[in-house]
Amino acid sequence: QVQLVESGGGLVQAGGSLRLSCAASQRYFSSYDMGWFRQAPGKEREFVAAIHRGGSTFYADSVKGRFTISRDNAKNTGYLQMNSLRPEDTAVYYCKASQRWATIASSQNYEYDYWGHGTQVTVSS
Repeated sequence: QVQLVESGGGLVQAGGSLRLSCAASQRYFSSYDMGWFRQAPGKEREFVAAIHRGGSTFYADSVKGRFTISRDNAKNTGYLQMNSLRPEDTAVYYCKASQRWATIASSQNYEYDYWGHGTQVTVSS
């Protein structure tokens, strides 16, 4: 069982930056892949970024070049650095831990996928 706690959300003006953190309870966090998702009001949860346990990353086209995903296995923590924020980035952001890289970008809840409770990001215009 892995418990995830997101933090770092808040209110920021368009063009600003935020860094989200995802703290994991699992001492073997390094054996999990990690993803970030977001869900805006009235919309489905969507994939944002993912990082493999080995360090490779990929991003949704909508955030490519603006967001950076990273991890610090010594701290059992993942991060999402968000720059050049836009009003359309407003959403609740969730982190996910999984041992299944093939479905890391899926919002479906597969066995042995773990999700945090989310942190609100609001970008004002």
